[in-house]
Amino acid sequence: MPVRVLSVGVIGPGRVGSALLEQLRAAQPRLARDTGITLNLSGVIASKRMWLDCDDPQLNNRQNGAQTWRPGNIDEFTAHVCGNHKRHALLVDCTAHNEIVAYYPHWLASGIHVVTPNKLGLSGNLARWQSIRHACRSGTARLRYEATVCAGLPVIQTLRDLLDTGDRLISIQGMFSGTLAWLFNRHDGQQSFSSLLHEAHALGYTEPDPRADLSGMDVARKLVILAREAGLPLSLEHVEVESLIPPTLAGCPLDTFMQHTSTLDAPMNARLAQARSEDGVLRHVASLDCDGHARVQLRVLPSRHAFAHTQFTDNIVQFCTDRYRDNPLLVQGPGAGPEFTAGGVFADMLRIAESLTTCA
Repeated sequence: MPVRVLSVGVIGPGRVGSALLEQLRAAQPRLARDTGITLNLSGVIASKRMWLDCDDPQLNNRQNGAQTWRPGNIDEFTAHVCGNHKRHALLVDCTAHNEIVAYYPHWLASGIHVVTPNKLGLSGNLARWQSIRHACRSGTARLRYEATVCAGLPVIQTLRDLLDTGDRLISIQGMFSGTLAWLFNRHDGQQSFSSLLHEAHALGYTEPDPRADLSGMDVARKLVILAREAGLPLSLEHVEVESLIPPTLAGCPLDTFMQHTSTLDAPMNARLAQARSEDGVLRHVASLDCDGHARVQLRVLPSRHAFAHTQFTDNIVQFCTDRYRDNPLLVQGPGAGPEFTAGGVFADMLRIAESLTTCA
């Protein structure tokens, strides 16, 4: 059995990063024994602190945080994870910061693999995305970002497989927000929409500011990522996005918004009544066609539609292609929760580890 060793640095030990660290610690012995893959956690860095295995030899075994830290410095952190130039290094960006994304081209060009659920680099400035792609194509390092779309579901990989095997994309439709899926699965008139929103917020399904979900921009970013994966030079400004936030609450402080969420109830009740009058259901849907027309909106769908039968925080994506024209290909499953996103990140890490041809 070939032995493949990968030095790993985790950037951002928040909800997703912490879940990833727990999954990594639990899986390390089995992976080494059964697959020959050794994932060595070389360091963890937060906004102001970093923990390195040279300071804490037991870093890979810690369950409740490392014991020794030093001031955070991303350049020093990267150098430590890379060590000598003979070992394979991988950085996992679990942040949502543009500042970290700016390092991607340099890391990749330097031979450092990158895995991320951070949507900003993949859906942001097109020129920066092109520089990231160029760095990947001109070197040996790999970038994987499955968890940027639908948490741990194999959506990007499915699209890659279709296109790489010669299929032609006709359209993509999907419910890409676990938060909005949960809300509209529950919105049946028995509870006010605002009370459901507060419940989702308390459960941790929404972003800290729920307007990040209600604006539709997070879904638009996911659509842009898929469009670029399909070879379409789409940017956020090209996506037609329907925001569910009343204009009067769009720019106010978070506390003010949370105190006035009842403003959402009347328009959401009207949309529900419209759906019922058409014997349909309300679903938050994103769509993209092969010409690059992209839209994010709240729609009334027929009760027989595949999207009408989702549950809880389900994401669902429908690929219509030449092969799957008459019976579109569906990918469905939970689309919210740090453990699912971390699982998608972990799977990407393993795909990179499996691709290594030499011990390092």
